[in-house]
Amino acid sequence: MTAVLKAKAVPNAGRRAVKVGRFSIAALMDARGAMMVDDVAETFSMTKAQLADTVGLAPAVFQKSSRRDGPKAQSRVREMLEIINLVQGWAGGAAQAMAWYRAEPIPAFGGRTAEALVKSGEA
Repeated sequence: MTAVLKAKAVPNAGRRAVKVGRFSIAALMDARGAMMVDDVAETFSMTKAQLADTVGLAPAVFQKSSRRDGPKAQSRVREMLEIINLVQGWAGGAAQAMAWYRAEPIPAFGGRTAEALVKSGEA
């Protein structure tokens, strides 16, 4: 992403987390560029199992680092965050963008939601 949005850091056992408002995708990446799944889930007040369901993965995927850091899991989480990042400006923030992502049918995509597109790997 080209724009870096405001993020509010919150201390959490040595990890950097971001509270929902406006967020930066970069703030949810580690030094290797991998999405920090724990922080993403915390940002949106979800469990890792809920996050897995939101991106169309089995809950067990986020339980082991080898699967969590795999290309499919990383790609799905990144796609979700990119979509939310794109719409949060006009949606009124990240929480509203997440609501749109999950519930708003997109006519150009056959009435499927952004969530459905990410889940099917078509984002």
